[in-house]
Amino acid sequence: MNSTNTYESQKQTILVIDDLPENIDIIHEVLSDDYRILAAVTGEKGLALANLPFPPDLILLDIMMPGMDGYEVCRRLKDRADTRNIPVIFVSALNDVEDEYRGLELGAVDYITKPFSPPIVKARIKNHLDLKCHRDHLEMLVLERTHELELTQEATIESMAVLAEYRDPETGGHIKRTQNYVRALAERLKDHPKYCSYLTPEVIALLYKSAPLHDIGKVGIPDNILLKPGKLTPEEFEIMKKHAAYGHDTIRATEKTLGRDFSFLHYAGEIALTHHEKWDGSGYPQGLSGEDIPIPGRLMAVVDVYDALISKRVYKPPMPHDRAISIIKDGGGSHFDPEMVKAMLEISDKFLRIALEFADFEEERQMLLTVGDDSAGS
Repeated sequence: MNSTNTYESQKQTILVIDDLPENIDIIHEVLSDDYRILAAVTGEKGLALANLPFPPDLILLDIMMPGMDGYEVCRRLKDRADTRNIPVIFVSALNDVEDEYRGLELGAVDYITKPFSPPIVKARIKNHLDLKCHRDHLEMLVLERTHELELTQEATIESMAVLAEYRDPETGGHIKRTQNYVRALAERLKDHPKYCSYLTPEVIALLYKSAPLHDIGKVGIPDNILLKPGKLTPEEFEIMKKHAAYGHDTIRATEKTLGRDFSFLHYAGEIALTHHEKWDGSGYPQGLSGEDIPIPGRLMAVVDVYDALISKRVYKPPMPHDRAISIIKDGGGSHFDPEMVKAMLEISDKFLRIALEFADFEEERQMLLTVGDDSAGS
């Protein structure tokens, strides 16, 4: 008994939807040795069976039924994400070319006219089930390949970001904070008329992934400058400014080594090169201004300065959140894209939560919540 049940469960399932029980009996007799048969005598019951947790592998569908006809059943099946990929074969007494055309146009894979030849029906069903298995296998391979690419992205970003952290050990949380700020700000701007065509969900996800590489170029800055506890001299600052180009060149070299165009590295390269550009053109390394600055660079410019202000460094104490927000607000239209500043002010509470969650030091957490003590960050 158990072995029979196991065999039955391994069979592929055919759903027959036909208002005449005698037609269902004929199909059952032809197919039951090879397939598990489900049956419905109305379109409504057929749709209910198709939407079970374990849907049928193929549907044989009559057209002329009272109430909901086969065309409407097929249309509804193809409208639902969980049933649209089930192959549908119309089995009908209607043999006009227009009837067949209409059925195929609705998404059916085949059209068989009654009376039918059992061997032909079995052969067509087998062919379409084999095609479905092949298609499902290809979709699985695509999903596996996509997952592999995502792992490659994450491993590349993590290894490069860790390399940058080793050079600047005080900013371990800086990477986590900035990528979360970038995502929060991009999400806020995604419906803005100026940015909606650019900030798609896919792009926002890639910006989040690539943001940790914004300062990768600091690996090329000498320790005596990168880790200097005091203010940089003009000559030292000129060397420090080179980290933007170093980062861009490093990321482009990584793309070349990988031998293909990885979109997340494209965004990472843009961010690394342009996150120190200023809206008024006084930034570096290219002196870009306004909307000539790529959107990823403009986003990172806002969040990077905010995080620098609220973070403890060897050369300065952390600053309260309110004071940092005030400085960002004052920089709108000169340092930063004014629309991005406006959006950041609208979600400043999210920035505060991110800063608190990923703070490097307890001193930073305490200072973030300090109100009205501007001297602490001066």
